[in-house]
Amino acid sequence: MTTDVSVSPLAGKPAPRELLVDLGRLERAYYDRVPDPANPAEQVSFGTSGHRGSSLRGSFNEAHIVAITQAICEYRRSQSIDGPLYMGKDTHALSRPAERTALEVLAANGVDTVIQQDDGVTPTPVISHAILVYNRGRAAHWADGIVVTPSHNPPADGGFKYNPPNGGPADTHVTAWVQARANELLRQRNAGVKRVPFATAIKAATTHQDDFARGYVDDLRHVIDMDAIRHAGLTIGVDPLGGATHDYWEPINRVYGLHITVVDPTIDPQFAFMTVDHDGQIRMDPSSPYAMARLVALKDRYRVVFATDPDADRHGIVTSTTGLMNPNQYLAVAIDYLLTNRPDWPARIAVGKTVVSSSLIDRVVARRGYRLSEVPVGFKWFVPGLLTGDIAFGGEESAGASFLCRDGRIWTTDKDGIILALLAAEMTAVTGRTPSEHYATLTTRLGDPAYARIDAPATPEQKARLEQLAPEAVSETQLAGEPISAKLTRAPGNDAPIGGLKVIARSGWFAARPSGTENIYKIYAESFKDQAHLDAIVREAHAMVNRSLGGD
Repeated sequence: MTTDVSVSPLAGKPAPRELLVDLGRLERAYYDRVPDPANPAEQVSFGTSGHRGSSLRGSFNEAHIVAITQAICEYRRSQSIDGPLYMGKDTHALSRPAERTALEVLAANGVDTVIQQDDGVTPTPVISHAILVYNRGRAAHWADGIVVTPSHNPPADGGFKYNPPNGGPADTHVTAWVQARANELLRQRNAGVKRVPFATAIKAATTHQDDFARGYVDDLRHVIDMDAIRHAGLTIGVDPLGGATHDYWEPINRVYGLHITVVDPTIDPQFAFMTVDHDGQIRMDPSSPYAMARLVALKDRYRVVFATDPDADRHGIVTSTTGLMNPNQYLAVAIDYLLTNRPDWPARIAVGKTVVSSSLIDRVVARRGYRLSEVPVGFKWFVPGLLTGDIAFGGEESAGASFLCRDGRIWTTDKDGIILALLAAEMTAVTGRTPSEHYATLTTRLGDPAYARIDAPATPEQKARLEQLAPEAVSETQLAGEPISAKLTRAPGNDAPIGGLKVIARSGWFAARPSGTENIYKIYAESFKDQAHLDAIVREAHAMVNRSLGGD
C-alpha cells in the first residue's frame, strides 16, 4: 500500500468550487505571460515525461512551446528525421492552445505533421503505436511524434513531450539537446524561430488530419485476446477520467463486440467531476484511491472495472473484493499471467521493472524461469529492450506499463493504460478469476509484501547530494534487524545511475530519490514480514538518508 505523510480532509470527496481553475485566466496567462529565462523555475526543463508546468506559474507558456517546437525541428534536421511527425493532445485546458502553437512552428519549418481530425484528442500510446507502425521495415524517412499532455497532473498544468523514431519517451541525450536549444531561444526572445499564423498552418500542405483511433483499435487484437473477452460476455465499466480514451471505447465495443460501459463520459477541462486526491488537489491519477473514489463505488456493478488517466499512459484496476488494486500488485499479477499465457513469446526474454517497484515481481519472474531487468525510474529505460523484443514487459510502480504483442512483436514503446486495462478483462475471461483473486494466490505462494511511499522535505542542495550519493556514504550494516546485502546507486539491469540510493536486506528494502519538481525526496520501502517491519525500515531509511546528507 502506498502511504502519504498527510492526507487532506478533502481527500476522496467531490472537488469544491474553490479548487476549480479559472480557464479564462489560465489561457490568458498562456498567451500573455512572458517567462523569465534567467529564472530556473521558468526555463524549459525536461523531466522523465517531458516539459511540464503551468501558465499561471510562468512555466508553461506560449514562449516555451514556440522554443521547444523549434528546437525539435532543428533536432530532427540534425538527425535526418524527415518522415511525418504524429502529434496528439489530451483534454487538459492548456493542451489545445499548445498544440496550435506547435503546429504554427512545425508548418513554418516544413515538417509533415499528422494530427487527429476534427480537433480531437489522442492517447499517448496511440502516438507511439502510430510511429512504430509507420517506421516498421524502414531504413530512412522515419516518423516521430509529440504528445501535448501533463498526464495525470492537475487541471492548471500543461505538458509537452517528444517521442523520437523509436516511439518511446526521448532519452536523456535527446531531451538535454532540445532543452538547451529551447532555453537558448528563450534567452533570445525566440528571435530564431520560424512561425506562421494558425490559419495558415492548419491549411498548409504539410498538415494532415487523420483518425488515429482506427488503426490502433483494429490492431488491439494483436496484443490482447479480444475474442476471449467477447466469448466470456463480461460486463465492463471504464472511467476515462475525462481524458483522451473517451472516444475509443465505443469503437472497441463495435469492432470486437464487447460490453464496455463508459461510466462517466464527462469532458471538462476543470475536471470538476473528480474526487480530490490525497494532498487536497484535483489530480486524475487512476492509481490513487482518493481520485478513484467514484469508480471504486461501482465495483459491484461490473465484472471488471478500470480507468485510464487523461493521456492513457496510466491505468487503474478495481475489483469487487479489494476495490482499487495497488499498482505494484497488479503489475505482479499481469506479469505472472502474461508469462503463462503468451506461448509465442521467446523463452529468453526479460521482464523489466524499476528499482522502486515491488520485489514480488522479482519472485514472480524467477518462479516462471525468466530474466529480470531492473532499471532506474523512467519508462525510457525500457524502450531499447521493447524495441528489440528483448524485454517482454516493462512496468513502473506508478501504474504505467506496456508489453509485446501476442506473437512477440513490438506494440508500443510508451506506457499504454488501455492494454493494461483490457488485460484485466482478458485475465478474468480466460481464468474466471479477477486480478485481485490472482494476487491472493500469488501472495500465498510467494509472500505478501507491505509497501510504502513517503515524501520527506529536502532543500535543493540536499536533493542534489542525494542524486549523487555514493554507496560508501551509508555506513550502516543492518536494516531493520537484518544484514544489509546491497547498497545500490546504479541499476542492476543496465548500470545506469538511479539518481538516489537503494538499500537491500533479506526481507525488505528501501530506496530514496529526490523529486524532480518539488523540494522533497521520496522514500519507497517494502517488507515481506509485516507492517511493523515496514515501519522500522521507513524509520531507519529516514535516519540513513539524513545522516548521509549531513543532517541530524
